Amino acid sequence: MTEAARAAAENPSGLSGQSAVDDLVALLDLERIEENIFRGVSPAESPLRVFGGQVAGQALVAASRTVPVERRVHSLHSYFIRPGDPRVPIVYEVDRIRDGRSFTTRRVVAVQHGKAIFSLSASFQVEEQGVEHASPMPDVPDPETLPTWVESARGYLPPNIKFPRPIDVRYVTSPPWESREDGPGEAASRVWMKADGKLPDDPMLHLCVMTYASDMTLLDGVLARHGVYWGLDKVLGASLDHAMWFHRPFRADEWLLYDTSSPSASGNRGLATGQFFTRDGALVATVVQEGLIRVIKPSPGEA
Repeated sequence: MTEAARAAAENPSGLSGQSAVDDLVALLDLERIEENIFRGVSPAESPLRVFGGQVAGQALVAASRTVPVERRVHSLHSYFIRPGDPRVPIVYEVDRIRDGRSFTTRRVVAVQHGKAIFSLSASFQVEEQGVEHASPMPDVPDPETLPTWVESARGYLPPNIKFPRPIDVRYVTSPPWESREDGPGEAASRVWMKADGKLPDDPMLHLCVMTYASDMTLLDGVLARHGVYWGLDKVLGASLDHAMWFHRPFRADEWLLYDTSSPSASGNRGLATGQFFTRDGALVATVVQEGLIRVIKPSPGEA
């Protein structure tokens, strides 16, 4: 691992704000250990398994390190295969599938304990001009008028959560831990989010930070539809796959509206879709994820 990544992993400088953003940038700065092999770490303060957005963001970093800088990632498709262990480094093996005149394709496998925990395929393209259209952004309040995540969670979630939060998240819709008190509701969620500090100007880094953040709140619509939430109800869940399409340039340290919804849930799986908009209304990315959602009903004696 790089010295910066090692320092961020072993001695996180803060749970939010610029210091947390600096730690995230350091964690995304993978160590190159061979021509197509990279190594990443997890923060010292981590959940029992590696956060899905982290491994997706690091895998995209690994892929991008083997692609010319003038080729920008336009899509990724990934699968979460096994839970990641935050106590040990993750090795990312890049396969250079194709280098064409306009497009470049890479496949990345993340490995721990000799087994694949995650796989990603990403496509990169030289900049081209062509037809343009996009869905309009919904009308929502400005992020500055909304409470912070900590303020929204106060009184609902444990106050001693010590995980780093380098992404500032502000709910436009009612947070699922609050809306669950009214029972099942609309299968949708809207939040403003951005890096909680200033990022370097590297466009690829902003794409990787968005990839990291895109795994946050995405399944909220599934939970809201059934009036449950992690930690407050008996809900087991995990990301199963994750796909993204990047449409237009953006900065991940400026406010982005993440408009998500869930069109279906079945077979203990919930499907969620999302769109990222800039403050001026530009649609910059689309996300689709299927997640494992097991709601354990209380027994008659527990009800």
